Amino acid sequence: MQLPDRGVGSDAVGRTVGLLTELYADVQPHGWRLVDRPGADHRRAVSALSSDVGVLADVIGEAGVPAGALKLQLLGPLSLAAAVSLHHGEKVLSDAGARRDLAESLADGAAGHLRHVQRATGSAPLSVVVEDGDSAGVLGGTIPTASGYQSLRALPRHEATGQWAGLVRGLRDAGAETVVLRPGTGFPSTRTTGGTTWRELVGDALAAGFDTVMLPFNADVGAWERMAELVDQGGDLWVEALAPGVDLPGVTEAVQRIHRPWQMIGVPDAQLGALTLLPAPGLERGTPEAVRRTLHRLTQTADALDQLRVGG
Repeated sequence: MQLPDRGVGSDAVGRTVGLLTELYADVQPHGWRLVDRPGADHRRAVSALSSDVGVLADVIGEAGVPAGALKLQLLGPLSLAAAVSLHHGEKVLSDAGARRDLAESLADGAAGHLRHVQRATGSAPLSVVVEDGDSAGVLGGTIPTASGYQSLRALPRHEATGQWAGLVRGLRDAGAETVVLRPGTGFPSTRTTGGTTWRELVGDALAAGFDTVMLPFNADVGAWERMAELVDQGGDLWVEALAPGVDLPGVTEAVQRIHRPWQMIGVPDAQLGALTLLPAPGLERGTPEAVRRTLHRLTQTADALDQLRVGG
């Protein structure tokens, strides 16, 4: 979980930068920038993450029972390259060699992090969500340059697939049982202009080794239809079911937001067991009470959908 309000190093970029091996970054006025040696910001990010893993281990230990499945998350290589700058100020995304080095460092560091978490928690089953929310912009060539007056060239799909594949391999080798890509929004179901379609994205993600791609909260019917094909082939479907930070819907409405498109694409209720529900991005900025309410409503929604599955 990212906790950005806690300060530098606990935001999504800082959390992931703290995982890198043999690469370091600090915070400049325009964000995180690669540097030659670890500074205060990098050390703070590493320390915060290590401390939080220790707290997690303590909580599990106090419970006195083995940990259940755990979900970890980290920023994906495309979004990280779009967020971190080189020494001269332009984004890592602008330089092919820097992109490669960053992706390899992330894959190695993420694997080490998983091993650390497994040792601390007693080898609980681990799922990893790779948060690559800027991937539509990276693949579509809409990420602005440092000056903001132009856009960086679109990343070739084969390069993105290769970076994802390297990360997934590292995570699998470190013991991840499930690896999910969360690409965010911006992928159309059909091609209208340049960029990557949702169908192409899903195909590339599966080719890279991901188990599935998370369906965004506002996904259209075309995106649901592509994911139905995956479910029919025995795959799982992870869905953003609730949007944090807004008035939560009642259980009936929350269920209908999932069940209505499910019926529309013709998947039987008996296959609702393929669903995993998560909140949409933004939970990390909620108050503790808002987080509890959101997770409770999510649990109620999952229970209600399971009742439909049993009835189906």
